[in-house]
Amino acid sequence: MSIDFHDQRNQTTYASRTAEEKWMQTIQQFVDIQGKQVLDLGCGGGIYSKVFAMSGAAHVTAMDFSLEMLKGAQANCKELSNIDYVQGNAWDTGLVDEQMDVLLERALIHHIDDLDACFQEANRILKSEGRFIIQDRTPEDCSLPGSETHIRGYFFEKYPRLLDKEINRRHSSEQVQHVLQDNGFELIAEVSFWETRRVYAAVNELEEDLLKRTGRSILHDLSDEELVELVSYIKNKLGDSPSIKEEDRWTIWIAKKK
Repeated sequence: MSIDFHDQRNQTTYASRTAEEKWMQTIQQFVDIQGKQVLDLGCGGGIYSKVFAMSGAAHVTAMDFSLEMLKGAQANCKELSNIDYVQGNAWDTGLVDEQMDVLLERALIHHIDDLDACFQEANRILKSEGRFIIQDRTPEDCSLPGSETHIRGYFFEKYPRLLDKEINRRHSSEQVQHVLQDNGFELIAEVSFWETRRVYAAVNELEEDLLKRTGRSILHDLSDEELVELVSYIKNKLGDSPSIKEEDRWTIWIAKKK
């Protein structure tokens, strides 16, 4: 069964990480956020809303289609006064024209079939020369083999049906670039980015995280029994690793509104 983002039990599942410093350093190579109006669309637990708000943005709007996710984001960012929380979606944000300087859509577009509608709305709400940041996995990112750092690859080795689903819901780089161009954007950069998910002091910490399905929507497609089998499979693969630095590879597209 797929994850229900509206379920209160999943309110904090995407709020337990912090964005690492190198992520913001990568973004700031191409995007000036100082004093800017930023929209974090599909904000989940507010991890990236928080880092924008703490890194010089004048104001951040954290938006998600799920009220439960917004509650988790608000709790995660409760110490920050320059964030507000709005329910909306990628086709209908409810924002006025040319309101935002910067728009982030992280781990969002794989939920969207109609990229045209999504990018049309992005163009509408961004100011002239506003920056559009998209971060997601391409089919190539998803297909990397498992290793002691790329834990996700083991999911697909154990259950190939998960890889089939993962690839089928991902957009290729060529498709993203094409739809950006068709909707009034100029691509500034495309970056292949390894993002640290978490450092585990021991394998049992990873085991606990996996069994909770923390921030891993794909694992909601497994039964409890299958999940236990997957964790056992991963533990056998990792052996006696004293600590584990888990990383995921993403593609980041940064575009400018023409």
